[in-house]
Amino acid sequence: MVQKYQSPVRVYKHPFELVMTAYERRFPTCHLIPMFVASDIVNEETSEDGSTQKIERRCALDVDAPRLLKRIAGVDYVYFIQKNTLNRKERTLHIESHNETFSNRVVVHETCCYSVHPENEDWTCFEQTASLDIKSFFGFESTVEKIAMKQYASSIKKGKEIIEYYLKELDDEGITHMPRWSPSSHSLPLSSPTSLSTNQPELGIVPADSVPLSADLDADYIKRYLGDLTPLQESCLIRLRKWLQETHKGKIPKDEHILRFLRARDFNMDKAREILCQSLTWRKQHQVDYLLETWSSPQVLQDYYTGGWHHHDKDGRPLYILRLGQMDTKGLVRALGEESLLRHVLSINEEGLRRCEENTKVFGRPISCWTCLVDLEGLNMRHLWRPGVKALLRIIEVVEANYPETLGRLLILRAPRVFPVLWTLVSPFIDENTRKKFLIYAGNDYQGAGGLVDYIDKEIIPDFLGGECMCEVPEGGLVPKSMYRTAEEVENEDIRLWTEMIYQSASIFKGAPHEIVIEIIDASSVITWDFDMCKGDIVFNIYHSKRAPQVPRKDTLGAHGITSPGGNNVQLIDKSWTLGQDYSMVESPLTCKEGESVQGSHITRWPGFYILQWKFHNMAACSATNLPRVDDVLATLQVSSHKCKVMYYTEVLGSEDFRLVSFSFQSTPVLSLTTPSSCSVFFL
Repeated sequence: MVQKYQSPVRVYKHPFELVMTAYERRFPTCHLIPMFVASDIVNEETSEDGSTQKIERRCALDVDAPRLLKRIAGVDYVYFIQKNTLNRKERTLHIESHNETFSNRVVVHETCCYSVHPENEDWTCFEQTASLDIKSFFGFESTVEKIAMKQYASSIKKGKEIIEYYLKELDDEGITHMPRWSPSSHSLPLSSPTSLSTNQPELGIVPADSVPLSADLDADYIKRYLGDLTPLQESCLIRLRKWLQETHKGKIPKDEHILRFLRARDFNMDKAREILCQSLTWRKQHQVDYLLETWSSPQVLQDYYTGGWHHHDKDGRPLYILRLGQMDTKGLVRALGEESLLRHVLSINEEGLRRCEENTKVFGRPISCWTCLVDLEGLNMRHLWRPGVKALLRIIEVVEANYPETLGRLLILRAPRVFPVLWTLVSPFIDENTRKKFLIYAGNDYQGAGGLVDYIDKEIIPDFLGGECMCEVPEGGLVPKSMYRTAEEVENEDIRLWTEMIYQSASIFKGAPHEIVIEIIDASSVITWDFDMCKGDIVFNIYHSKRAPQVPRKDTLGAHGITSPGGNNVQLIDKSWTLGQDYSMVESPLTCKEGESVQGSHITRWPGFYILQWKFHNMAACSATNLPRVDDVLATLQVSSHKCKVMYYTEVLGSEDFRLVSFSFQSTPVLSLTTPSSCSVFFL
């Protein structure tokens, strides 16, 4: 598997020419990098006007590897070829390097670039990308990969320190300025130092805690607003952010939000990307981005929902207090239904994200999660009312899927004897990493050492917990039965529960497409669709048949004898059918890439049965032969699972209800009456 690295933008608050002078001091060796043994110039070229200089070096590295591995490999040093192109006129340095040793077994490729800061010409930016592909190494591939990534991460971390070390060395020598290149200066020694007063005005100064440079992430910004990340964690964040920019329609989530999903999957790029895409689809479907502006809590929630925000903990995290033992969960469910309760909980989570951003600015350090204090005094068997527990479990499921790593700590106080019963019901639905953040206190244990005062300032401990701070969280009580919805209101409720989505999901395997059939009676009807590619690439097709396809039994096996999860993979086109005879294609196939959101429609010409098909996208065969290309075969081998996942919604409209004429599925937004998710605004 190819390992990739993408650095954030690192900024040196020094002019480009001075940084280049510091950079040159790294050669031929650098005592700050013990593994960098030596370097020799093998080729050097300079343009006639002196503006461009190309230097090729052969560098020797003493890799910190086990002695046994070195003996098997038969080498003491690993050699790299480094090619530097310095353009003094454009003020850029491009560096490209690759390994010379074991190049047929291991492929290491690195590119770096020094350039002028786009908003301040007296500052210098640095960016870096690299890839590692271990094809074979005497059976020690995994060991070599770990050694290489460890060494590389270490050198990345020291890279900025080394440049700053030599910049300070120059300053100690009185060298504070280097002249810029000009057509008339190429005859002068380009490295001649010049002392310059520090009072020289700087042009285009930007604050030290400026936002990221255009589409890139600044290393100082990451540390200030996102926290201390390892180089490889920074790389995962930047690569996932870049992938979203290239594939996702609409505004991408904030960096803090992307980082939460990465942390939830231990910075596994593929896993984090999958759950993030599913969550973005969910947010679009339910217009969650507008929730704080559009959701107004019903009066019954304002009076009887015993939760609210209350200052912050000792770490600066927003503090939410929930007096669950005083809450009439049965009454709230009977009065409001699950949807309103879920909307309210989601609004609390959205408010929590907003408060984290505010506290990050107030306290001057990254704050990405909040603390929740749950008081269970009064909890009894009435809280185990089955519909109420069912509603709670659904809410937990939605929050866990869409707000990972937002809970920093959960303090459960005054847990009664009935609590273990509730915990047994709820804990299986809570992520293991989240459960580790729970602190449970029985009785008055929270008042002693290791209790609340370790996490919350004494001055803000609520009065009902023995503190002196007045807390505005409602005291709750029983919801009057007069507020309960009648049976007719519940039965006639038009609004679907948010947890019962109108979108369907399907897994698509290689050789096992997912198909749905739509029967059309009026020839001029319009079939509309809206689907999101959560994982993998697929080909979308639409077919027409006069014959009704037979729906297979639920236990029908897919390709390779695999039953697709949840039985949600259905194949309708019989293998004995012949394209052009038994059924026909009515639209050109559309290839859809992972992360894409696709909307479209088809105006039917004939009555009959229309089959919408999502099929696994196979690599294209070589145009000259029927044999697959070598690159395609290698790419296929790197795919860990021949499985795609799609979430879709379809509807049939009468032609008079459709606002567009001849709208094909290659088009972009659907302006139909029934696709609310075709327009979305993500986090600002």
